[in-house]
Amino acid sequence: MNFDRKTFLRSMGLGALGLITARALPGMEAEPDSSNGLPIWDDANPEAFWREVRAQFPMTPRRTYFNTGGLGPASRRVLDMYTVASRQLQERVETGHDFFAQARVIVAQYLSAKTDSVCFVRNATEGNCVVATGIELQAADEVILDSHAHPGGSFPWLNRQRTEGIVVKTFEPDPLSAAGNLERIAALITHRTRVIQVSHITSPTGIIMPVAEIGKLAEKHHAWFHVDGAQSAGMIPVNMATLGCDSFATSGHKWIGGPHETGLLWIRASKMDQIIPRQVGAYSSIDVDLNNPGPFVYSQGAHRFEYGTRNAASVLALAEAMRFQNEIGRDRIAARGHALADQVRAGLQKIDSVEILTPADPALCGSIVTFRSPKLVYGKIFERLLADHHLRTRPVAEVGLDAIRVSTHLFNSREECDRLVGAVGEVLAKA
Repeated sequence: MNFDRKTFLRSMGLGALGLITARALPGMEAEPDSSNGLPIWDDANPEAFWREVRAQFPMTPRRTYFNTGGLGPASRRVLDMYTVASRQLQERVETGHDFFAQARVIVAQYLSAKTDSVCFVRNATEGNCVVATGIELQAADEVILDSHAHPGGSFPWLNRQRTEGIVVKTFEPDPLSAAGNLERIAALITHRTRVIQVSHITSPTGIIMPVAEIGKLAEKHHAWFHVDGAQSAGMIPVNMATLGCDSFATSGHKWIGGPHETGLLWIRASKMDQIIPRQVGAYSSIDVDLNNPGPFVYSQGAHRFEYGTRNAASVLALAEAMRFQNEIGRDRIAARGHALADQVRAGLQKIDSVEILTPADPALCGSIVTFRSPKLVYGKIFERLLADHHLRTRPVAEVGLDAIRVSTHLFNSREECDRLVGAVGEVLAKA
């Protein structure tokens, strides 16, 4: 069954595609919009604007959240879209698959990508897996990763190393210079290098990698270049037209503020056929006549990697999260998160026993600050911040860093950042 598109969509500006704010599906009763509109930005009073942004999130006031790098909260309007779409689709007993193409337009615009190059996945891990399992490799072919890669980015390759004999090589990210990261990758490249993959922004310490330059290096050596963008999309603007990679995966439920179990995968159109779909089903191929089966032909575009019944409500809510960020301003969001992180860094630097692991160079850092202290093990710092001060950070056990990660995003305030710094000082003073 096809829903009436005109009753579902409304025009935004010069014909831009947008989902309805009334949260009603076509042919169904419109429901009230519980979210408040955003005020006009005022350079003289930015904090008033950000307070209104914070009011859009139903997070409990009983604790302060600094872990968007692990899981980001969704705004009320995103939750409304998800809840209402889920219920109304259930009431009509419809899949809502017609909405995928419409949401894909918003997603593609958000990534500055072509619509046919984007597909919906459950998370960055699934997107990474599509690429890692889809590229044809032989035993002894080499894949280069950063040693700070999330398990969702590294495990698919390590599994192929175990099962097929490929070789995974890693480099330690350089926190001091972009050139250093290029040099470390270049030092690992041989005639057997087939894939280079990096974290756009590393999860443990928030290092921004020079992806455009790495892309040129990969192209020079005829290597596939994949970017794990779980920590970048939503923190900073990303542009597939200029990023320089062959594929890019991200989660919707971190910095973008989408519902849980949402994600995106982008693959360069000219290289789409180099990724073999390893899991297929309905929507992966054009119609097949099983009475006269011929060659199995994939569907055009990246949606060949989408198969079977999917949750349309989550896709609609993810698109709504992107609309929300677009309304705030993605450059404004990036600047806000960076400014708050700088505030946290400046405060922590005044505490004698604190060592900051995140780069200080503005070109190498965003909205993450990771620190540690020889006075107290990282797990205890995390516990005391949460139990005594109701501050939710993230312990970093990866690669022996033994640190605490702080993520600052659009819903955080300057007062919260000051309170975090004060709490760290108090916890370490008592150690």
